[in-house]
Amino acid sequence: MAEATRPTPVIRHPGGVREPDTVAVEEPMELRIEGRPLLVTMRTPGDDEELAAGLLYTEGVIDGPDDLTAMAKIHDPRQPRDNTMDVRLAAGVDADAERFASARRDLYASSACGVCGKATIEQVMRRVPALPARRRVDPALLMTLPALMRPHQSAFEATGGIHAAALFSFDGTLEVLREDIGRHNAVDKVLGWRLLADRVPVDDRVLVVSGRAGFELVQKAAIAGVPAMASVGAASSLAVELAREVGMQLVGFLKHDRLNEYC
Repeated sequence: MAEATRPTPVIRHPGGVREPDTVAVEEPMELRIEGRPLLVTMRTPGDDEELAAGLLYTEGVIDGPDDLTAMAKIHDPRQPRDNTMDVRLAAGVDADAERFASARRDLYASSACGVCGKATIEQVMRRVPALPARRRVDPALLMTLPALMRPHQSAFEATGGIHAAALFSFDGTLEVLREDIGRHNAVDKVLGWRLLADRVPVDDRVLVVSGRAGFELVQKAAIAGVPAMASVGAASSLAVELAREVGMQLVGFLKHDRLNEYC
């Protein structure tokens, strides 16, 4: 299993005491489609197949698991670890440049940015269709979800520097949780988990994220059909606009005793 955390020495002040500490691992992953580079994303190693599948799904490159035939890590002797993932598409899936030009990020996305490097404003603002199913989750139920996530956030517990995304049923049952140094990567991992299980769209779950609700996260959720999304941080203006446009329930500042419901 890939390491999500790594020990490192630190000097704590005041006092200048040298002690061991733990940091979240951040490494690049290059994603290729049939040998052709698509992008490099900075991520926390682990669940890379889910990350690749979710990223391709939320970027509109694939529509479901039938579009994938294989995913494999490529060994590069120049790299200390195998950080290149090659994806093979099913016969009949159009894999030429036009097929994935709208998803291309010019080969780099940082762990902090889910839309960095996109070539045009149209690619960032591509229209997301209205959600076919609109469901509102009781705020009292939503306020119980962060506490249900915390026991599963082992990397955050060790480092204090890693994000989480989780899918819950509408009765508050945790289905899957993933951690990553990138907010968008954590979301791609849980949505990729659903795709690989052949259970998309994700129109029967609530998405909860540990950071803020930015536009790119709401966009990914909407593409996957998620009807309700909650974040422990703030929501941005563009995220609110998109959620209202597609009919998604969007919640921010989610705590055990309060929340803001934007739409």
